[in-house]
Amino acid sequence: MPHQLAVTIRAALPAAHVEEVRHVLSEAHRKGTAGELFPFADVAGTHFARLVLVPEGPGTGAARARMPASIVYMSEVDAPLDAHLTALVRAAGQGLEKVFGHCAGYPPVSAPDADRIAWLTSHRVPCAAFYVNTVGRGRRQILREAELHEAIEEFLDHEGAALAKESPQRIHAAIRRYVCGRQDLAWARTPPAPPDRRWRARQTAHLVAVPLAALFFLPLLVVTLPLWAALLRWHERRDVPSRARPHRDHVRELATYEDHVTQNPFTAVGQVKPGRFRRVTLTATLFVVDYGVRHFFKRGDLAGVKTIHFARWLFIDGKRRVLFASNYDGSLESYMDDFIDKVAWGLNAVFSNGQGYPRTRWLVRDGAKDELAFKRYLRCHQLPTQVWYSAYDDMTTHNIETNARIRAGLFADLGPAGTEAWLALL
Repeated sequence: MPHQLAVTIRAALPAAHVEEVRHVLSEAHRKGTAGELFPFADVAGTHFARLVLVPEGPGTGAARARMPASIVYMSEVDAPLDAHLTALVRAAGQGLEKVFGHCAGYPPVSAPDADRIAWLTSHRVPCAAFYVNTVGRGRRQILREAELHEAIEEFLDHEGAALAKESPQRIHAAIRRYVCGRQDLAWARTPPAPPDRRWRARQTAHLVAVPLAALFFLPLLVVTLPLWAALLRWHERRDVPSRARPHRDHVRELATYEDHVTQNPFTAVGQVKPGRFRRVTLTATLFVVDYGVRHFFKRGDLAGVKTIHFARWLFIDGKRRVLFASNYDGSLESYMDDFIDKVAWGLNAVFSNGQGYPRTRWLVRDGAKDELAFKRYLRCHQLPTQVWYSAYDDMTTHNIETNARIRAGLFADLGPAGTEAWLALL
């Protein structure tokens, strides 16, 4: 089974072409992202994909140059990367030409696909942190397990009257016989394999190496931590929270791209507070976040929040701005409430390093607890996600996990209590 990758490709967009590209994205949304320009459904292994126009940003601090507008492609895909880029260029080459064709160095239409793949690869932006709901659960597995669940439900609908008086064990056995009798469901007889051994070895090495490095630098950390804490409070007392409210037109535009299916995308960009202290603090914080989501929050639970399929944080513009993107279940309001109620400290640790964020104490306190100010801050920094694709837009993270449990228990020896619990999933 594959592991999952966060693919981000970003290129500066000349100011003269910003409105033209914005129109292309709006038209693609109107026609549907699985339409003729961006047929992401034809790109194997793609869970989610989006194209976002990031606006120009003002110069900050010592860097007076303005930050250029850019076009950003983001997707969550099954490894390997090369296979994804090759399939993307072949399936969506025309759409890529319309959005990236104005960017410096993009190969002309007459150039071979290899040149476009090389250009896309050269414009990749690494994630500072990347969250996967369940590591190793590929797109094919998710779709297959949904088909298995549906097939079993159809069987029970047809045979329900005959099985109504049978014991749970006999019903379980009947379902097994039915699945065994269908050649198209033969794959369900064996559990899904884990990601390849080399990738798991690298993950294990990272899991061990980071704590060992921390132990090595522990004396330095003990000495510098009080100084860092003092500087943190000095900066926090001088922070100026934003009082801006999202403009009605901006909220109205965002709403046109939300709540069409079971899931929603969220994309936001913000400026890092000026100065080396905030930049270093945010870099270190995201390193810790990445370590946590890579090794501990990788089984459907992000510190208590269970409705997120994928999320990523990445630096752009020389670490002067941060881009955040996620795919989640339900409405934006419930999404924000979930975070405020369960992991406000985590929001503060990351986003308090951004300009205008509600005032915090000791990096993790207050901040998002000012619910109204926090929600206004998010809306002000949210970007319209005109082009967005989901390979399973009718499934929540709960549905996907339920389907996986049905497969896992189908040929297992569950015992009386376990069998009843398994049947309750159906």
